[in-house]
Amino acid sequence: MKPEDIDVLIVGAGAAGMMCAIEAGRRGRSVRVVDHARAPGEKIRISGGGRCNFTNLGAGPANFLGENPRFATSALKRYTQHDFIKRVDRAGIAWHEKTLGQLFCDDSAKQIVRMLTDDMREAGVVLSLGTAVERAERVADGFDARLSDGSALRASSLVLATGGKSIPKMGATGWAYDTARAFGLRVTETRPALVPLTFEPGLLDTLSPLAGLSVEAVVSHETTRFAEGLLFTHRGLSGPSILQISSYWREGDAITVRLAPGEDVHARLKAAKEENGKQMVHTALGHIVPRRLAESLCEREAVRGKLAEVGDRALRRLDAAVNAWTVKPVGSEGYRTAEVTLGGVATDDLDQQIMAAKSVPGLYVIGEAVDVTGWLGGYNFQWAWSSGWAAGQVC
Repeated sequence: MKPEDIDVLIVGAGAAGMMCAIEAGRRGRSVRVVDHARAPGEKIRISGGGRCNFTNLGAGPANFLGENPRFATSALKRYTQHDFIKRVDRAGIAWHEKTLGQLFCDDSAKQIVRMLTDDMREAGVVLSLGTAVERAERVADGFDARLSDGSALRASSLVLATGGKSIPKMGATGWAYDTARAFGLRVTETRPALVPLTFEPGLLDTLSPLAGLSVEAVVSHETTRFAEGLLFTHRGLSGPSILQISSYWREGDAITVRLAPGEDVHARLKAAKEENGKQMVHTALGHIVPRRLAESLCEREAVRGKLAEVGDRALRRLDAAVNAWTVKPVGSEGYRTAEVTLGGVATDDLDQQIMAAKSVPGLYVIGEAVDVTGWLGGYNFQWAWSSGWAAGQVC
């Protein structure tokens, strides 16, 4: 079968792939986007509780991890969060800032998907859903691709935009990594990121009564710290602060948690003791942290009874239990619940200006498939928009 000739084949109809397709199509390139999913932008649709945290007002290189975090600088500067906000405004999509610069749709994440698919249609992009690329290989004048529907394409440019391994129930695979390796590109170690952390059974026995309880906390790993919400679960810890620190944590490492940041727990308990020594210690602590947590901490530290009966050393133990809790997770909940994949196609094999493979003319890698991982809060979508835009200017 003679392959159909096109300019650009983009594999992956996610945020980065659709952005790249729009830009390339607007330049007059013939573009085909293929995805094995039945609908485009599925991660967009489910993100932000269905309202899509589509960018962050503070997005910049400092909010990203990877072997070379500065790799993201060029794309992020050339297509900024403000550029994407203007696009959203032009589409008439109402939005709001929730917290820490995070921007969400007022209505639905489906509006972002619709904006992108409408823009692709206007740019003449052909979208093939429920279709996988079974084989892609380099030929003299581009790339030959065999699709699962039996058709064949010959493209001058091939763009890998299938993301990482996170949320496999939505069809996520390591296809981009395998394909990049087949073309001779290096792939760094990959692991789940922005993911809840799990504890060993003995510790879970102590913490299980706290499942569902949330507090504002400061969570630290070595020199990195995040001050956001923390949620106790039946398996360990979750919430924004834990998801953030999970990108830095490694097996065998400990994290330190402040469950009442800004509070001098020892001083407050000591003052409560002087004011009313008949008060039960867990009741006094319950004025600083949620009562259920206070009871659990007092039980764990074996500090019981009335404040008048509790010595200063025991009060300091409670202070440390609240604001210097050091704990060693045994693992994470894995790709099943991870929001992103840490690691990916090595940035030293890519041109940071245009996302092109240095050693394979016409090959591009964008979005989550690249070893660029953002913080929680719209940063990873901004990387998708920026990297997709950069590749779309030249592919």
